[in-house]
Amino acid sequence: MTTEELRESLLSSAKNGYTGLTAKQRAEMEAYCKRYAAFMDACKTEREATAWAVEIAEQHGFKPLVPGMELKPGDKVYRNNRDKSIMLAVLGSESLNNGSNICAAHMDSPRMDLKPNPLYEDSEIAYFKTHYYGGIKKYQWPTVPLAIHGVVCRKDGTTVTITIGEDDNDPIFLVSDLLIHLAADQMKKPLAEGIAGEQLNVILGTEPLEGEGSDLVKLHIMKLLNEKYGIVEADFHSAELTVVPAGKCREVGLDRSLLGAYGHDDRVCVYAELEPLLDMGTPKHTAVCIFADKEEIGSVGVSGMQSQVFDTFMQDLCDATGASLNRCFENSFCLSADVSNAFDPNFAETCDKRNNSQLNYGIAIVKYTGARGKGGASDASAEAMFHVRDTLDKAGILWQIATLGKVDQGGGGTVAAYMANRNIVTVDAGVPVLCMHAPMEVVSKLDCYMTMLACKAIYLA
Repeated sequence: MTTEELRESLLSSAKNGYTGLTAKQRAEMEAYCKRYAAFMDACKTEREATAWAVEIAEQHGFKPLVPGMELKPGDKVYRNNRDKSIMLAVLGSESLNNGSNICAAHMDSPRMDLKPNPLYEDSEIAYFKTHYYGGIKKYQWPTVPLAIHGVVCRKDGTTVTITIGEDDNDPIFLVSDLLIHLAADQMKKPLAEGIAGEQLNVILGTEPLEGEGSDLVKLHIMKLLNEKYGIVEADFHSAELTVVPAGKCREVGLDRSLLGAYGHDDRVCVYAELEPLLDMGTPKHTAVCIFADKEEIGSVGVSGMQSQVFDTFMQDLCDATGASLNRCFENSFCLSADVSNAFDPNFAETCDKRNNSQLNYGIAIVKYTGARGKGGASDASAEAMFHVRDTLDKAGILWQIATLGKVDQGGGGTVAAYMANRNIVTVDAGVPVLCMHAPMEVVSKLDCYMTMLACKAIYLA
């Protein structure tokens, strides 16, 4: 054999996906990404994503899973977990004793949550105090247009939904930063200290009510909120209000090959795993889709992946079909659908380029995440990696292998470890992201499309 023949037969040769993209695939990709962008515009919190998923699932024939109900192959069911997470399933032709094919992603993203006593006035400016959620670079959030999303449970027991800052006629909100002219001391600080958590206070207004007394600007803001939403200050004690970047998902670049939005991590994988499930026929193995919450703070609580709500959902499926939950888990496979870091040549020193995902090279398969010595990782076996590789190859799906940066640089985690702890074979894979955890993240349209196709292939494996 010639050197070139040996090179072709023995060495890996990943290529930019656009080099082999057909006109038909390009049209499908563009149509898919428009649907995904619309989802992103509608769903900036886990509550919004759950409500959206329930509505779209019911339109496609899914019904709530009720304990004791009879199920047969092809049936479509879901469980809404307290409006904060959701699980969906399409029953397969084989017994659940032979396992299920699971795609699990998380809906929550880094943000700023309002504190329980958020509203205050200082120097005749009204503010909301916040507590940041998840891993953020605090200096990125001042001077960014912001919106408020969430719910308030009022004293009378009713709940009101609040969304301010997304409509073109809405006001936006802002965290201020120090003018460069007076920033001599601030500019000497490390980036992590340039903006403190207690400085992430959201400006609400400056106009006082007429009258005597203190906090007249605060009183004016509370009056406006009461007039529109019927809430009083004490109602903040039973509220979930979140401050997120305002604005829509937008195409990025002159060639429009990228999408910029808040919260690609990890709603880009949430949408990718749901869409192929909606119109699915009867798969061989039961196909299960999970929208989890609280991944950014450790997958904790009743809506996180460590919760037993998933076990209960699967137990109800097994009970309805005469299967064993333990046997089901033992024979199941889970694609932990979460994003990876796309290689950024501006910060090349943080990555091992030979083992980092790149934009436009397809879904990134990640054998392990974790930090430094793989701490907190779910380290997939050779057999598990082969299953994903083989499944995607047979389906003609573009994929790449990735790790999260240089070994000693840092790290991160996914829901994979919590699925593996249930005795479910699990592999991480997802869309490469630039500017991860920033107010605006960037992904490739091609990678989004390939990730959706990958989830479909895993369901049908």
